[in-house]
Amino acid sequence: MTPIRYSKAFKLQAVREVESGENCARAVERKYGIRGSGTVTGWVRRLGSGKHGKIIRVEKPDEISEAARLRRQLQLAKGALADAHMELVLEKAFLSVACEQLDQTVEGFKKKHGGRPRTRRSS
Repeated sequence: MTPIRYSKAFKLQAVREVESGENCARAVERKYGIRGSGTVTGWVRRLGSGKHGKIIRVEKPDEISEAARLRRQLQLAKGALADAHMELVLEKAFLSVACEQLDQTVEGFKKKHGGRPRTRRSS
């Protein structure tokens, strides 16, 4: 099935028919043979004057500030995750270089020293 592209002028004509009350969106789709339910409704939302299909959200001031606080918190968490990821990448690179200088494989080093806490020798 090949997709059909409609010109902006055609879309605006269909939107005008719906907004004028001449036809509903479904009737316009049938009239012009537009396949896909919701196509004309989408055009009305995007290209229309706002009388039909627009969703208006009314928020209280405390809801707005809560959303802003959550967005800030999310940004901070993303930054912390990026920092932690960067530290991990650097640690892996340092381990690789150190193992190379010690003529040892990273896997061998991990097997030998993996997971055990370091103990300090007393002098």
